[in-house]
Amino acid sequence: MDFHLPPELTELQARIRRFVADEVIPLEGDPRSGAHGPDEALREELIGRARRAGLLSPQVAPAYGGLGLSHIGRAVAFEEAGYSLLGPVALNVFAPDEGNMHLLEEVATAAQKERWLRPLAEGRVRSCFCMTEPAPGAGSDPSMLQTTATPTGAAGDAYIISGRKWFITGADGAQFAIVMAMVPGVGATMFLSDMDAPGIVLERNMDTLDRCFPGGHGVVRFDGLRVPASAILGELGQGFRYAQVRLSPARLTHCMRWLGAARRAHDIATDYARQRQAFGQAIGRHEGVGFMLADNEMDLHISRLTIWHCASVLDAGHLGLHESSRAKVIVSEALWRVADRCVQILGGQGTTAETAVARIFADMRAFRIYDGPSEVHRWSLAKRILRGAKPQGPAEGPAGR
Repeated sequence: MDFHLPPELTELQARIRRFVADEVIPLEGDPRSGAHGPDEALREELIGRARRAGLLSPQVAPAYGGLGLSHIGRAVAFEEAGYSLLGPVALNVFAPDEGNMHLLEEVATAAQKERWLRPLAEGRVRSCFCMTEPAPGAGSDPSMLQTTATPTGAAGDAYIISGRKWFITGADGAQFAIVMAMVPGVGATMFLSDMDAPGIVLERNMDTLDRCFPGGHGVVRFDGLRVPASAILGELGQGFRYAQVRLSPARLTHCMRWLGAARRAHDIATDYARQRQAFGQAIGRHEGVGFMLADNEMDLHISRLTIWHCASVLDAGHLGLHESSRAKVIVSEALWRVADRCVQILGGQGTTAETAVARIFADMRAFRIYDGPSEVHRWSLAKRILRGAKPQGPAEGPAGR
């Protein structure tokens, strides 16, 4: 595999790197960013800066205002955006909107794309994805879905959605939602709805370790929400299949963004290790610190190779669920080790807001849980191993043929 970037991606990489350094990082201390992420005014300012720089929604098709990047292109752009926790917000590549844009491009009708995708890609609205439920509902096991969508009307041309969701990223302030519900006798189905529709109640925001997502994470109740049949996203009963259309790339784009954040933490720790003196020399010259920097570089390297391989598979055809599971575990755990070492290298400074490292450390911890905790992915991979199925390697996957 050739990992050399073509000139146009090298130029884009440099543009985004300059943009993040000049336009985004100076806003990291802005008081408009709080416990539940940047507020709408700050988000709009960041979006406006990216729009003027011609960098908004680079993953979306040009017909909707984006740059139409391939998955390899996204890997490059999203890593650079992730160098600041505000960077993905600025470029409009943060979760859940980025995953929702991908799903809408793949599944929505032309009319739905105009109503929902276009304003989302233009950064004029936010969205949320309502799937995860409190016990006994769906979490890591989506088959436990409890939310229902019951046909109503003389012709069954509408549905009444009832249920409760939580950990709904960006629910507070979102203009619309993609809702997963079980249609009796048919199966899991996705629906589109305005968030201000009667029957949707944002019960509360959850206080979490991370604080980089606009709108935080909400608890949402569907109390007799009525939606027309035209609000069905895709086909009836195909909700779980569409969830995988969204999930495999979304796992990978999380990896891309957090790679940038881990690289930022490593850069800060490296600068500190060069300058801080102890026992007669810079602390980086002591093996205890120097080895941690070396381990960081190796974890960053293997993460990038994993991401780029999977991105090339996506560009060539199809990324299997086992491959996305494997990549998510490899990268999330490697990048978590990087963040943890950076805190250790900085010592007391690493536990403060004096640098971005503590914030990256706290925000990144959730990465090992969302889109499937590492343990669930390992369990899935183990079942495949025990069945005797051979995981695809770099020369055996679609990109190697």
